[in-house]
Amino acid sequence: MHDEEPRLEVGVGPWRGPLPDDERYDPELLAHGDRRNVVDRYRYWRLEAIVADLDTRRHPFHVAIENWQHDLNIGSIVRTANAFAAAEVHIIGKRRWNRRGAMVTDRYQRIRHHETTDAFTAWAHEAGLTIVAVDNTAGSVPVDAAPLPERCVLLFGQEGPGLTDEAIVAADAHVAIRQFGSTRSINAAAAAAIVMHEWVREWAL
Repeated sequence: MHDEEPRLEVGVGPWRGPLPDDERYDPELLAHGDRRNVVDRYRYWRLEAIVADLDTRRHPFHVAIENWQHDLNIGSIVRTANAFAAAEVHIIGKRRWNRRGAMVTDRYQRIRHHETTDAFTAWAHEAGLTIVAVDNTAGSVPVDAAPLPERCVLLFGQEGPGLTDEAIVAADAHVAIRQFGSTRSINAAAAAAIVMHEWVREWAL
């Protein structure tokens, strides 16, 4: 019987040395350590300080998700949006969503709710953003074949049914992900990660 390998601790322990004279640092984290899943740049920082710093560096693309059936993918999409520094995540439909997949990244990511597709569409156009529907609908173009707009909202439907007819009509552009297997679609969270990375590859690298 093999001995179990020791579990690696995440993060850092209590601060060593003179305490920093900087209001961004959290006294509790300095005293007890910071075990959060944050990059080293934000170790020991207060939550509000991290969000404020992210606000200065967020990219000009947004992500929107329809939530008529309490889609469990939303949390994972929020987590990916945070990783790619999306400006905001928009929840269309039901306000409540399963945060488990977000792994607490919803604390750092700007999130906005819209009751209806019409309300979301009006907001996006007023903000000067191109709505890009992501679904393998008729007339959609491969997302890797043409650059995504710099200022846009990437709009995703629910797992299974995909985008509603209202969302498809509201979109200014339609893109799809090339697939080569037997299934018609891929997981919504996986699709969101692919398309967000396409935006980052085009505009942020």
